[in-house]
Amino acid sequence: MSPAQVAFDRLLHIMNELREQCPWDRKQTIETLRLLTIEETYELADAIDKKDMKLLKEEIGDVLLHMVFYSKIAEEQEAFNISDVINTLCDKLIRRHPHIYGDPENGGKLVQVTSEADVKHNWEQIKMKERKKSVLEGVPASLPAVVKAYRIQDKAKQVGFEWENKADVWKKVEEELEELRQYTVEDAPTPEQKEKMGQEFGDVMFSLINYSRFLELDPEAALEKTNKKFIARFKLMEEFALEEKRSLKEMSLSEMDALWNRAKIVYR
Repeated sequence: MSPAQVAFDRLLHIMNELREQCPWDRKQTIETLRLLTIEETYELADAIDKKDMKLLKEEIGDVLLHMVFYSKIAEEQEAFNISDVINTLCDKLIRRHPHIYGDPENGGKLVQVTSEADVKHNWEQIKMKERKKSVLEGVPASLPAVVKAYRIQDKAKQVGFEWENKADVWKKVEEELEELRQYTVEDAPTPEQKEKMGQEFGDVMFSLINYSRFLELDPEAALEKTNKKFIARFKLMEEFALEEKRSLKEMSLSEMDALWNRAKIVYR
């Protein structure tokens, strides 16, 4: 066996032992693992953002453990096992890459593609034939809203529902911003006005996420970088205030703004 096969067999053996001998592992169900899996996925994302290959290796292992764990529980319930999972995946990859493995509906002939866009288009069309009534069914309902908006737009693009250029998309952003401005009420908005403002604000965000696609930027990653930058600068502000034996609560907005400008010089 290859080193990968030996390592995978070792993992399956350990999983079997843990399921039989460890009280915590025995207690777990598909439902109890769900939240932990989401947490592990975010930890994997953090490792990717940090470009830390050692950490990435560890977090990939944690996610892999969860996949094996789910499969073990399903095997106990006589639903499926890890071999079924892997073979289903392999069959899907072959079926959705007719430019590599051939199209069984066309005598095994290779489908011609000239770009990544062609591959993505074929992938969505094959998925539609398999089981989906809508191209948007492949977008998980539980995705974070920014990621979901990006995926919805990317899916719609595969059937040609797309702006022609980024200039047109930016015009849409400006249009949505103007609508938000018009519906913004300064003093004590009614529940109906609040609802309308929320709708318009959502439209602005959706259009900005659409614009990010045309800039070939990941909006979730871009926002997270801004979050981290703000956190770093704010902590510096707090440190500068402590150096003056003061707290931010004691300062005026103009004084805090001065500290913020100092922090921006340190953390660009």
